[in-house]
Amino acid sequence: MLGYHGCERSVGEAVLAGSIFRQSDNPFDWLGPGIYFWEANPRRGLDFAREQAVRRHRNIRSAFVVGAIIDLALCLDLTTSIGINAVKAAHANFVRYAAELDEPLPENSGDLLRRDLDCAVIRRLHSLIGIAGGEPLQTVRGVFTEGPPIYRKAGIREKTHVQIAVRDADCIKGVFRVPASYLR
Repeated sequence: MLGYHGCERSVGEAVLAGSIFRQSDNPFDWLGPGIYFWEANPRRGLDFAREQAVRRHRNIRSAFVVGAIIDLALCLDLTTSIGINAVKAAHANFVRYAAELDEPLPENSGDLLRRDLDCAVIRRLHSLIGIAGGEPLQTVRGVFTEGPPIYRKAGIREKTHVQIAVRDADCIKGVFRVPASYLR
């Protein structure tokens, strides 16, 4: 599948020249640790980079998007019942684990832009798979409804998207420069 990574132009140019992507590993990452891509949506990748430049005053001075060819391989796919049930079971396990340690559960923000709980549960799922001796998940894929309705009383949201977190960089089979015409 094709994914698009929003970033600082110098980072994107370095990746196109052969550097490797750097994994995100924040406690609020929606799909847990990984290299994040917008599935089939180069414009949303670029918009995200622009939003980051304004919102967080990160190192993004010039928003850019890099295209990638991704093999989902062993994927936790949150568009399937199996994937959703795995996360649901990991949540129940995580709740018990936190109670045993007498630690509060992380929380997602009210606007769901910070997903501390979701990230912690997905991390727990990865850990449980490792404890059980299973093969590590290589990618995580999920659909997110985000943004205001596209019209009054709409069920469709302006920034709804499919996002992929690549945990195993070998799943990235190649990168490419996104044509300007794809970003209009």
